[in-house]
Amino acid sequence: MSDPRRSSLSKTTQVPDSEEAPGRTTPELLAFVIAWCGHERSRIGEVAIAPAAGTAAVLGRGDEESPKEPRLKFFQQRPGGFEKRPPLSSPGMSRRQLLLERAGSELRIERVGRCRLEVNGQRCENATVRPGDVVHLRRELLLYCVRRPALMPVMRLFPADRIGPFGAPDALGVIGESPVVWRLREQIAFAAKANTHVLLLGESGTGKELAARAVHALSTRSGRAFVARNAATLPAGLMDAELFGNARNYPNPGMPERAGLIGEADGGTLFLDEIGELPSELQAHLLRVLDADGDYQRLGDATPRRSRFLLVAATNRDPSSLKHDFAARLTAQVSLPSLDARREDIPLLVEHLLLRAKQRSPEIVDRFLFLDNGRPRARVSPFLVDYLLRRPYTTNIREIDALLWRAMSESFEDTVELPLALADSGRESNPPSQPTSREEVMQLAEKLAEKLAGPPKPEPTADAIRAALAENAGSVAAAARALGLSSRYALYRLMKKHGIEGAEGDG
Repeated sequence: MSDPRRSSLSKTTQVPDSEEAPGRTTPELLAFVIAWCGHERSRIGEVAIAPAAGTAAVLGRGDEESPKEPRLKFFQQRPGGFEKRPPLSSPGMSRRQLLLERAGSELRIERVGRCRLEVNGQRCENATVRPGDVVHLRRELLLYCVRRPALMPVMRLFPADRIGPFGAPDALGVIGESPVVWRLREQIAFAAKANTHVLLLGESGTGKELAARAVHALSTRSGRAFVARNAATLPAGLMDAELFGNARNYPNPGMPERAGLIGEADGGTLFLDEIGELPSELQAHLLRVLDADGDYQRLGDATPRRSRFLLVAATNRDPSSLKHDFAARLTAQVSLPSLDARREDIPLLVEHLLLRAKQRSPEIVDRFLFLDNGRPRARVSPFLVDYLLRRPYTTNIREIDALLWRAMSESFEDTVELPLALADSGRESNPPSQPTSREEVMQLAEKLAEKLAGPPKPEPTADAIRAALAENAGSVAAAARALGLSSRYALYRLMKKHGIEGAEGDG
């Protein structure tokens, strides 16, 4: 049985057809990334390459196609190539749902199937789409438009046995399938193998401590201590004691001996976060110990000591703000991407953050989770994912985590929904549209009524639904009454669940 961590890096297909991709030298392609898929949650992160200029393609359910109208195909893209995936199977989507045609650096799309089309939260029949736009086939599929390289470079330093299944965190906790995250993994591996002091650069909430731990785990020091401290909390008057420790009975009788952070990290890694908050005169205290010999002296000691530690320092400031001779000793640099640089990873981060939240608060989170082929996944509203893809961020992943807790607190069923207040606050910037039509409001009211009514009655089977529709000449309302359902909207949901097709608006 093949190792899924290796297969997605070694089993490759030819780069999908596009006039932009004649070979390995092509820089980028216009593409769609699956951000949400109602019936196939495992497909989040898959990519489809847009057709070449002057060529049309169709997106829809199944794999039937003609030479004049090829179907949009989806792939798992990882370093080294693309691995083809099966066609979409969503029963609520037509076989010919969207027509797509390239127009320079943009893509024209037209709805030809029954599923409602929204682009950036606005209902439409056709639209011109460019990178950063969100295409929503109502409650069936959410696509995020991006630019993707024709071929991501093969990983040379990051170990293959640390790579997880597609869409899952790797063994170091790094999650993402975007090109910038694969470059980040390679940068982390380079820093770890360089065996020299490291500077991590990135905005607040981009995961600098996670990257520091990854550097430690991939280094030759992985079996030794990882010591972490926020440099901004080091008091100026006690910094030397905190860093270098003190001898017994110094400075006062009865004082215990302390190794200090540098002594504790001997042979391992010392992570100092927010190093840019440390005044330059205090940065100077670290210069000698960061040299090759690692010499330092405990307070009250007559003889010098030596610590063979690796310093990983992190800051969200410009590196030029650091004392120049201190920054010069941090010879390996790793830049952590902001969410703006990797927005297509947001759906994967959402699921990861919800699974992490379960570890802290299972009573809150369990109802939003389910097992899919043995793998835990989260039920998340496409409107919430759409909102998260298009909103601005200041604290990156930390901000998404806070938004998810807020969304869970306001979700009353088994799906994490978009809080109405969030949608209202961003309405001027085209947030994802909320259910506003009479039919959609009635569907929500129906759900609430069913919840308040107590334990649900046994659902009619697919055969019973088809029989009721046939006996009532296709009338959904009459068939719902015959089946003992409370309204036609309850029947619409069951028809959708069993893949029983009806007119548009029937679900």
